[in-house]
Amino acid sequence: MDIQMPVMDGYMATKKIRSLEDSDLANIPIIALSANAFEEDRKASTDAGMNGHLAKPVNVSELLKMLCKLF
Repeated sequence: MDIQMPVMDGYMATKKIRSLEDSDLANIPIIALSANAFEEDRKASTDAGMNGHLAKPVNVSELLKMLCKLF
């Protein structure tokens, strides 16, 4: 999930997904993608309901590790 988007930021989009009535949809894994990689950015992602946070540019090795952890 990109954090900075034009109409709705990634935090709000994640909160909307997490509030869906269909639990299969509401519980899909969501990983934040952001140029901001400070601890407070990671915390904001977690607080919004995301399962992880990766800094851009994405390191493929880190992405694969996170995906293995989630699945």
